[in-house]
This record gives sequence, C-alpha cells and structure tokens, in this order.
Amino acid sequence: MSEITGQTGLRNGATGVVNESYSFACMRCGHGWEQSYAIEHHIDAGGHEFVQYVADGRVVPSPLSRPACQNCDGHVVRIMRAGQVSSVQGAARRERAVSPAGPVEVPEVPARTGEPHHWHLSDLLHPFRRAS
Repeated sequence: MSEITGQTGLRNGATGVVNESYSFACMRCGHGWEQSYAIEHHIDAGGHEFVQYVADGRVVPSPLSRPACQNCDGHVVRIMRAGQVSSVQGAARRERAVSPAGPVEVPEVPARTGEPHHWHLSDLLHPFRRAS
C-alpha cells in the first residue's frame, strides 16, 4: 500500500515522500474507483511537521478525512487497500461473459386449470433429465 521514495524529485521543500494507493467504494451509489497519492512530508516555518496529499499533480485533501464519491458526491465511502476495485471489476466482466454451455432452457409451466398444482420432486428434476 505504501512505498517510501528517495529524496530525489521532491517538490516545494518536501523532506520526504511516501506513495500510497487506495480503493474506494461508495455505499450510496455503488461506484468504485482507485487513486494513488504522493504524500509529501514538510516542515513549516515554526518547525512543525505537516503532510500534503498530491494526486495527479495537484494538492488534494487527505482521502482519509472525508472522502467524497466521484459519481454522486456522497460521503459514505469505504476505503480499502489498493487493487480491490480492479479485481472486483475484472470478476464482474468475466461473470458477464456468455457461458460456453450456451443458453439455459426453461421448462414450460403447465396451464392452470383452476386447481392448485402440487409440485413433486420429479417435476422439478424434469429439465435435468436426458432426452432418450
């Protein structure tokens, strides 16, 4: 999740940079996304340490303080380790693929004659029997 980088390439007087990536899932609309951050460590004029989160070259608020959904602006967002959203999206794409066995045939339901139909186990197993 985090990776400490060397002192090269520090910007704006940063004393160190840690790279972290997170997965986010909105509990309101179901939208999921991933984001990587460079967390720059700085020291202010008073000698106090502070950090700045940088995403896509811009300083942004900490994603851990009050994340907002990119889709609906909701604030009920689950934060997970990196890779969670992409692995779920990949599984969903594979699940949507057409089964190599082809379409499933649905058995015909007998027409109602006014009397309630009493189902038997053999009625339920009928679609699975082999044709002779």
